[in-house]
Amino acid sequence: MNAIELQGLRKTFGPLVAVDRVDLVVPAGTFCGLIGHNGAGKSTTLKMLMGLLQPTEGSVRLQGIDVFADPQGARRHLGAVPEEPAVYEYLSAREFLEFIAEIREGGDVARALEWTGLGKAADRLIREYSQGMRRKTALAAATLGDPSVLVLDEALNGLDPPSAARVKGLLREYVDSGKTVLLSTHVVETIQAVADRVVMLAHGRVVVDAQVAEIGSEGLEQLFLEKLQQTRDAEDS
Repeated sequence: MNAIELQGLRKTFGPLVAVDRVDLVVPAGTFCGLIGHNGAGKSTTLKMLMGLLQPTEGSVRLQGIDVFADPQGARRHLGAVPEEPAVYEYLSAREFLEFIAEIREGGDVARALEWTGLGKAADRLIREYSQGMRRKTALAAATLGDPSVLVLDEALNGLDPPSAARVKGLLREYVDSGKTVLLSTHVVETIQAVADRVVMLAHGRVVVDAQVAEIGSEGLEQLFLEKLQQTRDAEDS
């Protein structure tokens, strides 16, 4: 089964075309990395996938369910961390996760706290947390209910190196168990380390969709720069 299907996805804001007819199919059990320059359309694409933004054209499916025709059905399969996740500052991490678990009608709060390494700070108010700890809280909330698809927009931002390494390892285990991760990041090294597949966006379009192993450890950044320059040259011509 395909975990994610984007077909002819387009989003405009007045005259601005943020996403330009993106087609993307991600089979279940895949770790897919999404990279692109600032303004490439990554976050807009992920917001449509999360059901937070209505497409101008095209369709979005999670586990075969249309995200906009059946939003509740799609959300049952989705765990998501947007670029700027919202957390309730006057709750502790444990209270926040218990609240999310109640909304999702299930979820192992203790396991989520352990998964992200928040256990020792679980009963402190989120307002006292650093940016990295807030990001960990959002990641923990995304895993509640054991969703089959995780969509993460710059979810490793603000994490210190040990925490980032821990989360990357846990995401790899998540995929190895048959689930799916779509991770947007600016850090090419992260994609090289953990992803099976990389999709590059440039100016709202898919310019590369390839297996990471086929590109090679030294070629991903160079390939991205080449594709970005090609799209700029095409626009200028």
